[in-house]
Amino acid sequence: MCGIAGVRRFDGAPVSGELLAEMGRRLRHRGPDDHGVWCADSVGFAHTRLSIIDLAGSAQPMAGAGGTTHLTFNGEILNYRELRDRLTYPFTTRGDTEVLLAVYEKYGPAGVAELRGQFAYAIHDSGTGETHLFRDRLGILPLYYYATDEVFAFASEIKALFPVMGAPRVDTASLHDFLAHRSVPAPYTFFDGVRKVPQGHHLTVRADGTIDIAAYWQLPDESEILDVTPRAAIDLLDDALQSAVRDALVADVPVGAYLSGGVDSSLICALVAKQRGGEGLHTFSAGFGDDRVDETGWARMAAELVGSDHHETTITANNFQDDWARLSWHRDSPLSEPADVAVYRLAELAREHVKVVLSGEGSDELFGGYPKYRFARATRLAGAVPGLPLRILEGRLPAHQARLRVAVRALSEPTYVERMRGWFAPFTARERDQLLSGPPGRSVLDPYLDGHGDALRRMLYADVHTWLADNLLERGDRMSMAASLELRPPFLDHRVAELAFRLPSKVKVRGGTTKWVVKELARHHLPAELVDRPKVGFKVPLDAWFRGHLREMAFDLLAGPSSFVGANFDPAAVRRLLEDHTSGDRDEQPRIWTLLSLEVWHRELQRHITGAASAGVTD
Repeated sequence: MCGIAGVRRFDGAPVSGELLAEMGRRLRHRGPDDHGVWCADSVGFAHTRLSIIDLAGSAQPMAGAGGTTHLTFNGEILNYRELRDRLTYPFTTRGDTEVLLAVYEKYGPAGVAELRGQFAYAIHDSGTGETHLFRDRLGILPLYYYATDEVFAFASEIKALFPVMGAPRVDTASLHDFLAHRSVPAPYTFFDGVRKVPQGHHLTVRADGTIDIAAYWQLPDESEILDVTPRAAIDLLDDALQSAVRDALVADVPVGAYLSGGVDSSLICALVAKQRGGEGLHTFSAGFGDDRVDETGWARMAAELVGSDHHETTITANNFQDDWARLSWHRDSPLSEPADVAVYRLAELAREHVKVVLSGEGSDELFGGYPKYRFARATRLAGAVPGLPLRILEGRLPAHQARLRVAVRALSEPTYVERMRGWFAPFTARERDQLLSGPPGRSVLDPYLDGHGDALRRMLYADVHTWLADNLLERGDRMSMAASLELRPPFLDHRVAELAFRLPSKVKVRGGTTKWVVKELARHHLPAELVDRPKVGFKVPLDAWFRGHLREMAFDLLAGPSSFVGANFDPAAVRRLLEDHTSGDRDEQPRIWTLLSLEVWHRELQRHITGAASAGVTD
């Protein structure tokens, strides 16, 4: 993967090459192998390259054969060889970048539908006077933009927009969103004036400053659900996932895989080993030195089964303190999950051996892997139960019943929409209003309202468009790119995603078993003890750390006189959270993490702004 950026002016002023170079400099971690700038009058692009395909060629920004198109591209077009074979074009390189230009010159903007892979790219067409931005269907790769009456700018990461924007300002409306999602849902961000191009969207900028944005792809609707037997569903998934893994191995550099020992990553590794004949696979896992959440033994078992060269790293509380602020800067937002730090450390380990890793990301949100999906129908119907008794029950539950607390909190929410997002929300709607002294100033509920079909299908639709796109995929991109490593999730091949939403819910959650169709496919490749073991997930033992090694840090940052959280939230409520957790009566680590992560991010942002001002540059 790479870093892209660009500027288009509407006031007639030329775009500065120095400005573009500065934007690119902020993305060098995304592409340490090469960099380039192109500008012509009021338009310019920047690019930083992580060389994966056509290592010696395909420098960017790249011009089309006719001289009227210019491209800056982040990602991989995994079917580029197929496209190249059927296109008539004077190719001068062996890579996928030039194929994008050839596709555009044949099909125009509609050519994006021909692509398989993960991508974010911009094409300027001097013939039409239009600049086009595209983001891949599931939102694996990021793309942000900033627009005024005078200028439009875009970049892979928000920090690269700061030279255009000037000193950034926090969008306080995003605080409500963050407390509900642990991230800010598209199209919004934490910064005033900065927006995300949503997953599967195409944005067009014209010379007069008008901007149009529209979806070019959507998940199948409920009318497309297949009438298939469970056995046929397994076979369909087998075919789709085999193809996705085959595509994901397209590279001119070594490719490895994350291996937690869970079903998803173990299945991906088994399919890679099958396609490679069991040769040359490096796998990577992380542990936390806590027996309650340690999965490294399972990862070793899976590694032995697939015959990989396996590598491990252990994450400690000291790693959190060392990396937290720096990784918040990389993330361009508060770290949404405690596992963000662990994902970075894992990427750092992998980068010592490979340039590309495969992961099992996306399986849970497509096929119903979380425990909450068993309660999809109850979530829809729970409004018949008064919320007050449930809130009272939740307040009396002891710390060791944290999972039951999550369920009770979610089901106590007053509306179906709030109950759906309540399963992942650190704070309930009532708590958010109390902490911020009022209701939200805007709504980000469309993904919860736009889904159709049965209750499970609606919940999955919402999670693909929020939890997956705005949290997990942002985390995966930033933490891997901080280590200059490319991440590829085969489950998020759009053919697999489309199949998932064409399969009936009864093969996803079946007989109380979550992710049934994936697990049944995994039985063809893995032993039953690995497939049937309880799901742990990539959990960090913060409950213990916040009562021990990180306790003083939490109190100092959240309850201190210079606290951003203390200035924007009810300080008494924040202190109660800290004291309740320290006492051991309640497990408040999800909420403490959310607030502390916000505080750490804001302090690091201010440090960069202050440092840039002292140096006499705009940051």
